Amino acid sequence: MATPNDVQQFLTALRARMTPEKAGLTTFGGERRVPGLRREEVAQLAGVSTAYYTRMERGDLGGVSESVLYALVRALQLNDAESAHLFDLARAATPSGARRAPRAKPETRVSPLVAQLLDTMRDVPVVAMNRVTTVAGSNALGRALFPHFFTEGGTPVNSARYLFLDERAKTFYADWETSAREAVSALRLLAGQDPTDRALMALVGELATRSTDFRTWWGGHTVRTHNTGIKRINHPIVGAMTLSYETLLLPSSSGIVVATYLAEPGSSSADALDMLRSWAAQSTGSATEPSLPSKQ
Repeated sequence: MATPNDVQQFLTALRARMTPEKAGLTTFGGERRVPGLRREEVAQLAGVSTAYYTRMERGDLGGVSESVLYALVRALQLNDAESAHLFDLARAATPSGARRAPRAKPETRVSPLVAQLLDTMRDVPVVAMNRVTTVAGSNALGRALFPHFFTEGGTPVNSARYLFLDERAKTFYADWETSAREAVSALRLLAGQDPTDRALMALVGELATRSTDFRTWWGGHTVRTHNTGIKRINHPIVGAMTLSYETLLLPSSSGIVVATYLAEPGSSSADALDMLRSWAAQSTGSATEPSLPSKQ
């Protein structure tokens, strides 16, 4: 992935979404030829020359100081994720930032100690994923909540591939587009942190080739963090559920993130989750883990 192109497209998209009114600039009427702010207006807000900002927007962030980057953050009113992404792109554009050790292959299994920890969390669905969103572990209730993530042969399922390449995802997730866009923005943020991550680039390349939606949204350069939020799902066993999720990064496990899911007490979703607990407990007590018939 060409970092100059990423910088150009990212800054252009950010500039296009800003309006003079939002930026606090005075306008004097007349038709504007560009959506959002002009380059000279961004330069004015950031306190740099138009030529200097133009150089940056064309993809050259090499040697740009932190003070100028922070000025751009303020001028374009970036959120925390967008600010981090801008600094990651600038770091990758410098010679020192480009020289980094190759990333190790993503973990495909959590450690035995982490697996034991997940199993002790019996009342809460828990799923662990590696940095490229491949499932690396879970407890029994997590497997029951996301049955499509767990194949009979035990091959790890990638959450992003499931979202974009498995038609069942559009039924399972009531807000499929929201979940899919969140996945794209999280991958885009990760790509900015390390554009040399081969596993990530392979995943992005595959999804961009096979999914028009992914290719379109990837080109939008939206970056967001999704450490907490709401998932609305249509579960094949217990029906509709609205669940809150929280994520936790495990420092001892390279890139592993653990997600837990909770229902509002006294809600229909809590009743559905109770039913799922009973079903999972019965299935776990049998010879096999809970599973669903495979669908193509």
